[in-house]
Amino acid sequence: MCGIIGLMAKKEELRESLGELIMPMFDCMAERGPDSAGLAVFGTAVEPPRRRFSLFSERNGYDWSGLARSLDTDLGCRAEIVTRDNHAEVIAEIEDESLRQWIKRRGNGVRVLSVGHSIELFKDVGRPDEVARRYGFSALRGTHCVGHTRMATESQVSPAHAHPFTAGEDFCLVHNGSLSNPYSLRRLLEEESLEFETDNDSEAACRFLQWRLRQGDTIEQALGSALEKIDGFYTFLIGTAQQLVLIRDPFACKPAVVAETDEYVAISSEFRSLAHLPGVAEANIFEPLPEQIYVWRVAA
Repeated sequence: MCGIIGLMAKKEELRESLGELIMPMFDCMAERGPDSAGLAVFGTAVEPPRRRFSLFSERNGYDWSGLARSLDTDLGCRAEIVTRDNHAEVIAEIEDESLRQWIKRRGNGVRVLSVGHSIELFKDVGRPDEVARRYGFSALRGTHCVGHTRMATESQVSPAHAHPFTAGEDFCLVHNGSLSNPYSLRRLLEEESLEFETDNDSEAACRFLQWRLRQGDTIEQALGSALEKIDGFYTFLIGTAQQLVLIRDPFACKPAVVAETDEYVAISSEFRSLAHLPGVAEANIFEPLPEQIYVWRVAA
């Protein structure tokens, strides 16, 4: 039993209070997943060739300024850096793989959580409401976000195993459920030279979908392939730079509810986490159908 939450602000004024609106959702969903939590928020994109990286340190009080200086010294890369507790947002003109390999060589307990132009991602162990407050979710701004509260059932409790999972750029997935064939998916993807960071079944689903997108699929086509290849129970909520995407397995065993108004689209495992939203009493509220792909796009 885990909790998923998502929110897309259709109106500019709501984008300024995205974090404030998401906080009560974490409070409610903490009971569904007390082990760990995470949130991916999509905001104003940085211009290429710069990229936005979310980094996590296993050590409290990590010297993020020192990392930025070393990045400049070792790779000649000037970085902007903003820190929140064990997390740092780094904006720099560097390729994803180059940064990952540099961090790996340093071996200092820092890992890359996400990369892209719009995405910023936080995740850690602990009660979701406490994680949300520690990382200042209420102050976050953006067009849309995807969150998760985890109750571990098949793999360890750690920041790496927490959701959202990411693959590629500006792409993340949260999952409520359990997959029965994650290792066959892993073998398929490893034959395509994809690497995994955990043994979590949700990571296999995330990397499968991103792999299909890299083959030229649309998100709808990638999810169509997932319905054929992925076995198990799942509600997947996906975030990209411009989209929120939702799908449930053919049996729709895992709960989900959507509330949509002219101002927002809100998604959760339970309605009670949506009850605080403005105008929710007049919203179009529905339970997503099994195997139906729902896509909401950010308005210009």
